[in-house]
Amino acid sequence: MSATPSAPFFKRVTPGGWAAVAWGAGMAFTALLRIRVPGQEGPEVLPGFVILRWDGLLMLTTGTLLTLRGSVLLARRPTAALNYLLVAPVVASTPLGVTAIPFAQYLAVDVALYAIAAARPSREAWRALLLAQGLLVVYLAVRLLAGWSAGTTGTLAVALTALVAWLLGRSEGQAREYAERSRAQAAEQAVTTERLRIAREMHDTVAHSIGIVALQAGAARRVITTQPEAAQQALAEIETASRETLAGLRRMVGALRATDPEAAAAPEPDPDAAGRTTTSTGRTTKATGATGRTEASVELPGLPEMPGLAALDRLAELTGNAGVRVAVRRAGAPCPIPPDIDLSAFRIVQESVTNVVRHSGAASCTVTVDQRDPETLAVTVEDRGPVPGHARVSPGPGSGYGLTGMRERVAVLHGEFSAGPRPGGGFRVTARLPLPTGVTPR
Repeated sequence: MSATPSAPFFKRVTPGGWAAVAWGAGMAFTALLRIRVPGQEGPEVLPGFVILRWDGLLMLTTGTLLTLRGSVLLARRPTAALNYLLVAPVVASTPLGVTAIPFAQYLAVDVALYAIAAARPSREAWRALLLAQGLLVVYLAVRLLAGWSAGTTGTLAVALTALVAWLLGRSEGQAREYAERSRAQAAEQAVTTERLRIAREMHDTVAHSIGIVALQAGAARRVITTQPEAAQQALAEIETASRETLAGLRRMVGALRATDPEAAAAPEPDPDAAGRTTTSTGRTTKATGATGRTEASVELPGLPEMPGLAALDRLAELTGNAGVRVAVRRAGAPCPIPPDIDLSAFRIVQESVTNVVRHSGAASCTVTVDQRDPETLAVTVEDRGPVPGHARVSPGPGSGYGLTGMRERVAVLHGEFSAGPRPGGGFRVTARLPLPTGVTPR
């Protein structure tokens, strides 16, 4: 897979950098106004004698240094940076012999207003606008009170330009806040959707287990006097089914309670001796890319209603028909897995494989089921990136939350989840699910 291209140059320049560029452009424009350029009989503005003296050059240099200092501070301390940037045009305008602060000297302030309005809280943005407009008012008032000529219309034009820059920044900031809220709501909805799906699957699992309990209880009742050994076997099946169902319910309900502060503060009952819940970083993720979707993975025909890892070969066959070869590898000796963990592991693989088909552009992927650790089930799905001439497809609008659903499913089981690009290209999804001890699944 080709390397991700770097951002364009104009996107990599910081707001402080743009403020410095704006000051330099303003100074260049000021110089052009005071020299004769081709096509003109003379300069637009007479340079005056002050600008050519050492004190005039010193003031222009001081204004430039103040601007550079403000540009450096703009990202970390925007209020202090704006103070430097506001003093700079006042100092630099003095040797120019003008009646108002020129627009060219206020360009850096406009850039700062835009950056502050776009990225800072509303209160700070309003304070920056008042400072910028207040400086123009004070500069004009001082000249009027001193009996000097004042460029009122020029000052109004500069103030209007500053206001427009601030409004554009506020518009971008509000659009960004709206986009962030929308992403948060979509992610929350993805979590809710996945939890509802998990609840439906748990309902089916519990209903199946209760059916087994009812059948075995009826069989034991009929043969308890005539065939004690058969009755004992039926009772053992009842015990196994009830314990594994209880363990699965506790895993799910425990994760749901963790999101409720009041419920989390309530004392937990003593864990059942038949099961153990492994606590781990269920909500920790290293996802650096999103190739998932908000909807659940596609239900492929031919799969069982409640599939598990035993159906991976069938999943690989059906995915191969869709144009992507799936190699299933197993490490370690197969061991019994509780139904809820078995189903969740399959759903994670199914979602990841669907992402490969829809978004990766890869011709194949590898599914690895690692059962070498008796206390942990690890599943990994990885591809090597798009084939030559086939770029990885970015998720469309409303997508990008399939990883959120997988992460939530792993969190319900108190496991660990990671997803991100492979070092050699392609994408990898890994889920590690703790296996409770003491439960012998059917």
